[in-house]
Amino acid sequence: MTERVTFKSKAGDEASGALALPAGTGKAPALVLIQEYWGLNDHIKSMADRFAAEGFLVLAPDLYRGQVTKDAAEAGKLMKGLDYPRAFGDVAGAVEYLRAHPRSNGKVAMTGFCMGGAITLAAAASTPSLGLAAAVPFYGVPWDTDYTKISCPVQAHFAAIDEWAKPSIALDIQKTVQQHGGAMEVNVYDAKHAFMNDTRPEVHSPDDAKLAWGRAVSFLKQHTA
Repeated sequence: MTERVTFKSKAGDEASGALALPAGTGKAPALVLIQEYWGLNDHIKSMADRFAAEGFLVLAPDLYRGQVTKDAAEAGKLMKGLDYPRAFGDVAGAVEYLRAHPRSNGKVAMTGFCMGGAITLAAAASTPSLGLAAAVPFYGVPWDTDYTKISCPVQAHFAAIDEWAKPSIALDIQKTVQQHGGAMEVNVYDAKHAFMNDTRPEVHSPDDAKLAWGRAVSFLKQHTA
């Protein structure tokens, strides 16, 4: 089960999030988990628990600062109205919190879904300052990001049926990253946007989700061991 923790945001104030600890008492690789546009809901907390069960020390920062919704229209408004400089301050604070945590081995990676996938890709472009060991974005594309600055290894997961985070955009990003010496893997699934979300049967694709999960966990372990 996750626990609520507070930490210092690089935006200058206090942020909070859901922390999930791996079993045992030894050092573990750390992972920042970024929410979908619904907010830091029970689904994201369950994903934090799943990653913790795989051996990761996980923190999901609450970028909406307490707001959660099940309504798509409201979620869209929350995403569009998000103070992104503050949100990135929260993300950077989460990275520092995990790096200094007594259970951390000092290596911090990032993953996220939908809006969180976009933020993860944007954070990958800030690797020189964040020091990310790896980034695993799921079906999200950020705005105004200089992909030439991505220097940490990236494994991306996109859905073939997606009018927002289109696979063609991901492949263009991959080309840019590779042309500038970076490493980016793109996996495309014959599924709908948000196919990893098992609380949404209208889009969830169990087989694709299982495949993507295995790939993501393996990639993260490879780069944070």
